[in-house]
Amino acid sequence: MNILISGATGLVGTALTSHLRSQGHSIHTLQRNNSGAPFSWQPDKKQIVLDPSINIDAVINLNGVNIGDKPWSPQRKLDIIKSRVDSTSLLADTMAALPNPPKVFINASAIGFYGNSGSTAVDESSSAGTDFLTEIVSTWEKAANALETTSIRTVFIRSGVVLSKEAGALQKMLLPFKLGLGGRVGSGKQFMSWIALEDEVRAIDFILNNSNIKGPVNLTSPNAVTNKFFTKTLASCLNRPSIFPMPEFIVKLLFGEMGEMLLLGGANVKPTVLLKNGFEFKYPELDKAFQAALK
Repeated sequence: MNILISGATGLVGTALTSHLRSQGHSIHTLQRNNSGAPFSWQPDKKQIVLDPSINIDAVINLNGVNIGDKPWSPQRKLDIIKSRVDSTSLLADTMAALPNPPKVFINASAIGFYGNSGSTAVDESSSAGTDFLTEIVSTWEKAANALETTSIRTVFIRSGVVLSKEAGALQKMLLPFKLGLGGRVGSGKQFMSWIALEDEVRAIDFILNNSNIKGPVNLTSPNAVTNKFFTKTLASCLNRPSIFPMPEFIVKLLFGEMGEMLLLGGANVKPTVLLKNGFEFKYPELDKAFQAALK
């Protein structure tokens, strides 16, 4: 297949591009501010250039600024939503207008849709939460509305915490935990829904090739865990103690609303759609996923 990917240089995009090329697909990446590239765009200016000689079979949009690298000022909140909405709406509108549109459009999303739902299990049939993370995801997914009246199969991949030592949450945790300074965050009772990077990539490939799958799909291990279990397991894999908790008030003081939602909140998310369609996780258990990620 000819597959167009945006956000190809991020953690998931890099691994996915490599995997899909190994499967024999032709990968084309959307590049910013590169007028000489066959596929380029500037989402904030609603500009996109596609190579007319190449018919795209699938689009995978992974674009969006990191939600956890800066405090959530009012401007940052706007940037978080705008970066996702602009790219999704531009790609969706463009693909919907093509005389030969792609067969499938896979758009990044997040389990933030479910908000802070505590220990209650949620899946793709569950209703939305009520916080800022829910607002991000709901607005993000609605930005692809142009595809609703087309024949393009549209999938929203609601990813959990992707485990990799190269980037993301695990990378940020490694140094303090290696130094023996790690521990639970807050009460440690909040759920963390996670997925091994390899399973994230395999799941996207699975969705790409399964025409029965459409709509929201949770990309998480079947076995969400509490933050206390997550941190204890990580410490054990590193042969270090887990005895230095980060109190709730410190999280709120240092990170504000962002910390309250990303670190103190959580959801027990189940990947019902993937499981019903026969997807098999390579790393369904956290300790094995950590061992693979830390190699």
